[in-house]
Amino acid sequence: MLKYFLGNSPKWFKITMIFFLIINIPIYFINPTICSWMFIGEFIFTLAMALRCYPLQSGGLLAIQIVALGLTSPHNAYHEVEQNLEVVLLLVFMVAGIYFMKPLLMFIFSKIFTKVKSKIALSLLFVFLSAVLSAFLDALTVTAVLISVAVGFYGVYHKIHSSADDYNKDGILDKDELSGETLEQFRSFLRSLIMHGVVGTALGGVCTLVGEPQNLLIGERMGWDFIEFFFQMSDITIPVLICGLLTTVVLETTGWFGFGTKLPGIAAQIIQGYTDQEDAKRTAKEKYGLRIQGLAAILLIAGLALHIAPVGFIGLALIIFQTAFIGIIDEHALGHAFEEALPFTGLLVVFFVVVAMIHDQHLFSPIIDWALHQDLDAQPGLFYLANGVLSAISDNVFVATVYIGEVQQAFLDGTISREHYEKLAIAINTGTNLPSVATPNGQAAFLFLLTSSLAPLINLSYGKMVKMALPYTIVLGGVGYLMVRIILS
Repeated sequence: MLKYFLGNSPKWFKITMIFFLIINIPIYFINPTICSWMFIGEFIFTLAMALRCYPLQSGGLLAIQIVALGLTSPHNAYHEVEQNLEVVLLLVFMVAGIYFMKPLLMFIFSKIFTKVKSKIALSLLFVFLSAVLSAFLDALTVTAVLISVAVGFYGVYHKIHSSADDYNKDGILDKDELSGETLEQFRSFLRSLIMHGVVGTALGGVCTLVGEPQNLLIGERMGWDFIEFFFQMSDITIPVLICGLLTTVVLETTGWFGFGTKLPGIAAQIIQGYTDQEDAKRTAKEKYGLRIQGLAAILLIAGLALHIAPVGFIGLALIIFQTAFIGIIDEHALGHAFEEALPFTGLLVVFFVVVAMIHDQHLFSPIIDWALHQDLDAQPGLFYLANGVLSAISDNVFVATVYIGEVQQAFLDGTISREHYEKLAIAINTGTNLPSVATPNGQAAFLFLLTSSLAPLINLSYGKMVKMALPYTIVLGGVGYLMVRIILS
């Protein structure tokens, strides 16, 4: 049995998972609350081992046991999925829509990679563009674009590496020049850019009403429109954005925490030669395809910015538009577009089971009750810290939902004033967005990156993500807390 259980994952991992599944049963009968916290820790462990075993299987077994033990019900788990249906549809359709834009994205970013020589400038460009896009689009959409670009760029490298051509005309086979240390340096280069980019999604996502799902929820509860939400948050979010960009410069200058790796000179030359050759032999059909994809990109940005429909529906429209006008009508050709996102969609549903358990077992309630009984001036800072810690280990949308619900009830009961209610809402929004970059658990975009096809290509593990995000966690979380204390106390 052990031979086939969880496939090719390490034996120690298989034994650990079996131990978890066995020990959970007696612990449940002793104390369901302790058992629930154990499930959270075990689920985080499965995420950390994502490169050893995709978490859908290992985490899914834990989710099944959670339901079997009665720590949550299928109905409540379904309710969590129902509340987050827009995110599910986004993954299913938007990621597939981005798939058909790969040629355009590769065309644009290959020019950026080869023309922008400064790694600091390139890193700042990635952070800033991700932040701006995430302020108007969803962070998952932006992350899907980043992943698509990085996978495509790695594919270019691999294609050159596996060929016998000499694109820089130096008389040496490219496969020899791009092997060994050069390959590892290239992976490190891509890894640092992608981490800058996904952190950028958090920097921009906190600023606007539509940046993150919890922002919209909080804005609706408070009655804030797009402009009012931006200005309510700006005293905190703008200084954090500036400090985030400065952190990027420091990390690239010093090379700390796995950053600072530059694109190898020889790789840049070879890729430049390859892209020039590809441009020269681009067919009329391919040029036409790029124009259609460019038009699709404009329609995508307009549709998302104006919020004419749920994000998933816009993604479906993107698929239909591109495939219809480019001429992709084969079912199997369409199927490849959905391969990237569907496993993660399944994992996200498993995650919602864990979230439902947290809700049903009231695991966060003691923290909320304690915070609401503290001094009024201290509450915004405490709520920020409590949200930050919980959002690092659980879904930040869920944490925000729970906290804003409790605070709204306190306001309706007359316990707190409208002014204090607004202060706590700002603290909740910033607290669930900024410190949540600490681990992949906190943000769906981070979790999506960790479990994507890109992660093994660039050797991006759970531990490396935590390590590389640490300086950003300290700066974003610290500056955010400082501004909350200064502005809201």
